[in-house]
Amino acid sequence: MVEDAAPRISIGTIAMEAADPPALAGFWGALLHREAQVGDGAAFLPGNRPGEPGLLIQPLTGPRPERQISHPDLFVPDGSRTAEASRAVDLGATFRWEVLDEYPGVRWSTLADPEGNLFCIAEHEGH
Repeated sequence: MVEDAAPRISIGTIAMEAADPPALAGFWGALLHREAQVGDGAAFLPGNRPGEPGLLIQPLTGPRPERQISHPDLFVPDGSRTAEASRAVDLGATFRWEVLDEYPGVRWSTLADPEGNLFCIAEHEGH
């Protein structure tokens, strides 16, 4: 029996909570070049290409945790990380720190969106 090599499971949507989902969707939409679909106090930003995960921003269900245990990593073409991190700051993000030498050929900038959710903008040499 030959097993199908195609993945049977994939990431369809990344979900996060926000005090003001429509406002935060404005930031993420501008950053990711996506159009937000807003309704019932939540917002959804579909992927730009087939197979690209969407982003769901829903209302907070309780107090924001002190420590964020997961965050999105956004990949950009090699050599564009600094410019994209600056663009994110211009859109309302806060620069937190950079990691430039932990892994060979991989560099990332960690930022926080306007509500404090962490995310990274990363570049990988040769990709």
